[in-house]
Amino acid sequence: MQIHESAYVDQPCQIGEGTRIWHFSHIMANCIIGKNCNIGQNVVISPQVILGNNVKIQNNVSVYTGVICEDDVFLGPSCVFTNVINPRSAIIRKNEYKETIVRKGASVGANATVICGIEIGRYAFIGAGAVVTKSVKPYALVTGNPAKQTGWMSEYGHKLQFDENGLATCPESGKKYALSDGNVTEIL
Repeated sequence: MQIHESAYVDQPCQIGEGTRIWHFSHIMANCIIGKNCNIGQNVVISPQVILGNNVKIQNNVSVYTGVICEDDVFLGPSCVFTNVINPRSAIIRKNEYKETIVRKGASVGANATVICGIEIGRYAFIGAGAVVTKSVKPYALVTGNPAKQTGWMSEYGHKLQFDENGLATCPESGKKYALSDGNVTEIL
Protein backbone atom coordinates (compact mmCIF):
# COMPACT_ATOMS: atom_id res chain seq x y z
CA MET A 1 0.00 0.00 0.00
CA GLN A 2 1.24 3.50 -0.85
CA ILE A 3 -0.31 6.66 0.62
CA HIS A 4 1.05 10.05 -0.41
CA GLU A 5 2.08 12.25 2.54
CA SER A 6 -0.47 14.92 1.56
CA ALA A 7 -3.41 12.47 1.64
CA TYR A 8 -5.64 12.07 4.69
CA VAL A 9 -6.79 8.61 5.71
CA ASP A 10 -9.25 8.64 8.61
CA GLN A 11 -9.48 5.60 10.86
CA PRO A 12 -10.93 3.10 11.01
CA CYS A 13 -10.97 2.09 7.36
CA GLN A 14 -9.84 -0.94 5.42
CA ILE A 15 -7.37 -0.55 2.55
CA GLY A 16 -6.21 -3.56 0.54
CA GLU A 17 -2.68 -4.56 -0.34
CA GLY A 18 -1.17 -2.84 -3.38
CA THR A 19 -3.55 0.13 -3.29
CA ARG A 20 -2.12 3.58 -4.06
CA ILE A 21 -3.61 6.84 -2.79
CA TRP A 22 -2.27 10.01 -4.38
CA HIS A 23 -1.89 13.72 -3.53
CA PHE A 24 -4.51 15.65 -1.57
CA SER A 25 -7.04 12.82 -1.39
CA HIS A 26 -9.26 12.23 1.64
CA ILE A 27 -10.28 8.73 2.61
CA MET A 28 -12.93 8.99 5.32
CA ALA A 29 -13.55 6.57 8.19
CA ASN A 30 -15.42 3.32 7.79
CA CYS A 31 -14.87 2.83 4.09
CA ILE A 32 -13.56 -0.33 2.48
CA ILE A 33 -11.05 -0.15 -0.37
CA GLY A 34 -9.96 -3.37 -2.05
CA LYS A 35 -6.60 -4.57 -3.31
CA ASN A 36 -4.62 -2.93 -6.12
CA CYS A 37 -6.82 0.16 -6.37
CA ASN A 38 -5.49 3.47 -7.67
CA ILE A 39 -6.99 6.61 -6.17
CA GLY A 40 -5.86 9.74 -8.00
CA GLN A 41 -5.26 13.31 -6.81
CA ASN A 42 -7.93 15.26 -4.95
CA VAL A 43 -10.34 12.34 -4.55
CA VAL A 44 -12.88 12.14 -1.72
CA ILE A 45 -14.06 8.73 -0.52
CA SER A 46 -16.87 9.21 2.02
CA PRO A 47 -17.76 6.98 4.98
CA GLN A 48 -19.22 3.53 4.24
CA VAL A 49 -18.16 3.59 0.57
CA ILE A 50 -17.12 0.15 -0.68
CA LEU A 51 -14.59 -0.25 -3.49
CA GLY A 52 -13.74 -3.69 -4.84
CA ASN A 53 -10.36 -4.82 -6.11
CA ASN A 54 -8.55 -3.05 -8.97
CA VAL A 55 -10.81 0.02 -8.94
CA LYS A 56 -9.23 2.97 -10.77
CA ILE A 57 -10.33 6.45 -9.69
CA GLN A 58 -8.96 9.39 -11.66
CA ASN A 59 -8.33 12.92 -10.30
CA ASN A 60 -11.02 15.13 -8.72
CA VAL A 61 -13.65 12.42 -8.17
CA SER A 62 -16.19 12.49 -5.33
CA VAL A 63 -17.51 9.10 -4.18
CA TYR A 64 -20.20 9.70 -1.56
CA THR A 65 -21.73 7.48 1.12
CA GLY A 66 -24.03 4.89 -0.42
CA VAL A 67 -21.79 4.07 -3.40
CA ILE A 68 -20.55 0.54 -3.97
CA CYS A 69 -18.08 -0.14 -6.80
CA GLU A 70 -17.39 -3.77 -7.59
CA ASP A 71 -14.07 -5.08 -8.95
CA ASP A 72 -12.39 -3.50 -11.98
CA VAL A 73 -14.52 -0.32 -12.05
CA PHE A 74 -13.05 2.78 -13.75
CA LEU A 75 -14.13 6.26 -12.60
CA GLY A 76 -12.95 8.99 -14.99
CA PRO A 77 -11.65 12.44 -14.04
CA SER A 78 -14.06 14.72 -12.18
CA CYS A 79 -17.02 12.34 -12.24
CA VAL A 80 -19.44 12.73 -9.34
CA PHE A 81 -21.91 10.55 -7.46
CA THR A 82 -24.82 11.96 -5.50
CA ASN A 83 -26.44 10.33 -2.47
CA VAL A 84 -29.59 12.36 -1.75
CA ILE A 85 -32.38 12.90 -4.29
CA ASN A 86 -33.53 16.28 -2.95
CA PRO A 87 -30.70 17.97 -1.03
CA ARG A 88 -31.24 21.21 0.89
CA SER A 89 -28.66 22.98 3.00
CA ALA A 90 -31.04 23.66 5.90
CA ILE A 91 -32.54 20.15 5.99
CA ILE A 92 -30.50 17.18 7.22
CA ARG A 93 -31.19 14.08 5.11
CA LYS A 94 -28.31 11.79 6.10
CA ASN A 95 -30.84 9.06 6.93
CA GLU A 96 -32.11 9.24 3.33
CA TYR A 97 -28.89 8.30 1.51
CA LYS A 98 -29.65 6.06 -1.45
CA GLU A 99 -27.45 3.17 -2.54
CA THR A 100 -25.78 3.29 -5.95
CA ILE A 101 -24.07 0.17 -7.29
CA VAL A 102 -21.48 0.15 -10.06
CA ARG A 103 -21.08 -3.45 -11.18
CA LYS A 104 -17.89 -5.26 -12.17
CA GLY A 105 -15.89 -3.78 -15.03
CA ALA A 106 -18.10 -0.72 -15.64
CA SER A 107 -16.56 2.61 -16.70
CA VAL A 108 -17.83 6.08 -15.83
CA GLY A 109 -16.43 8.76 -18.13
CA ALA A 110 -14.88 12.12 -17.28
CA ASN A 111 -17.24 14.72 -15.81
CA ALA A 112 -20.19 12.31 -15.70
CA THR A 113 -22.76 12.70 -12.93
CA VAL A 114 -24.46 9.63 -11.48
CA ILE A 115 -27.71 10.32 -9.63
CA CYS A 116 -28.15 8.13 -6.54
CA GLY A 117 -30.31 5.06 -6.17
CA ILE A 118 -29.43 3.35 -9.45
CA GLU A 119 -27.39 0.42 -10.70
CA ILE A 120 -24.80 0.56 -13.45
CA GLY A 121 -24.56 -2.91 -14.98
CA ARG A 122 -21.50 -5.07 -15.56
CA TYR A 123 -19.17 -3.68 -18.21
CA ALA A 124 -21.50 -0.75 -18.92
CA PHE A 125 -19.87 2.38 -20.30
CA ILE A 126 -20.97 5.87 -19.23
CA GLY A 127 -19.81 8.48 -21.75
CA ALA A 128 -17.95 11.63 -20.75
CA GLY A 129 -20.25 14.34 -19.41
CA ALA A 130 -23.29 12.07 -19.21
CA VAL A 131 -25.90 12.67 -16.52
CA VAL A 132 -27.13 9.23 -15.47
CA THR A 133 -30.62 9.42 -13.96
CA LYS A 134 -31.72 5.78 -14.24
CA SER A 135 -30.20 2.31 -14.07
CA VAL A 136 -27.99 1.15 -16.93
CA LYS A 137 -28.05 -2.38 -18.37
CA PRO A 138 -24.94 -4.57 -18.48
CA TYR A 139 -22.72 -3.80 -21.52
CA ALA A 140 -24.80 -0.68 -22.37
CA LEU A 141 -23.23 2.52 -23.68
CA VAL A 142 -25.04 5.63 -22.45
CA THR A 143 -24.28 9.24 -23.38
CA GLY A 144 -25.79 12.69 -23.05
CA ASN A 145 -27.90 14.70 -20.60
CA PRO A 146 -30.00 12.96 -19.56
CA ALA A 147 -28.07 9.84 -20.50
CA LYS A 148 -29.65 7.61 -23.11
CA GLN A 149 -28.46 4.28 -24.42
CA THR A 150 -26.62 4.73 -27.72
CA GLY A 151 -25.04 1.30 -28.14
CA TRP A 152 -23.38 -1.68 -26.53
CA MET A 153 -19.79 -2.22 -25.36
CA SER A 154 -17.63 -5.30 -24.99
CA GLU A 155 -15.85 -6.25 -21.80
CA TYR A 156 -12.71 -4.72 -23.36
CA GLY A 157 -14.44 -1.39 -24.04
CA HIS A 158 -15.12 -1.66 -27.77
CA LYS A 159 -18.43 -0.68 -29.34
CA LEU A 160 -20.19 -3.85 -30.46
CA GLN A 161 -21.64 -4.14 -33.97
CA PHE A 162 -24.37 -6.79 -34.01
CA ASP A 163 -25.21 -8.68 -37.20
CA GLU A 164 -28.69 -9.68 -38.43
CA ASN A 165 -28.57 -12.69 -36.08
CA GLY A 166 -27.88 -10.52 -33.03
CA LEU A 167 -24.25 -11.63 -32.73
CA ALA A 168 -21.11 -9.51 -32.29
CA THR A 169 -17.40 -10.12 -31.67
CA CYS A 170 -15.05 -7.88 -29.71
CA PRO A 171 -12.23 -6.87 -32.09
CA GLU A 172 -9.61 -6.99 -29.33
CA SER A 173 -10.49 -10.04 -27.25
CA GLY A 174 -12.39 -12.13 -29.78
CA LYS A 175 -15.13 -12.70 -27.19
CA LYS A 176 -18.58 -13.19 -28.69
CA TYR A 177 -21.80 -11.52 -27.57
CA ALA A 178 -25.50 -12.05 -28.24
CA LEU A 179 -28.23 -9.39 -28.31
CA SER A 180 -31.66 -10.77 -27.45
CA ASP A 181 -34.77 -9.05 -26.07
CA GLY A 182 -32.87 -5.81 -25.46
CA ASN A 183 -30.10 -7.42 -23.40
CA VAL A 184 -26.51 -8.40 -24.20
CA THR A 185 -24.83 -11.52 -22.86
CA GLU A 186 -21.40 -12.97 -23.46
CA ILE A 187 -21.43 -16.28 -25.31
CA LEU A 188 -19.28 -18.70 -23.35
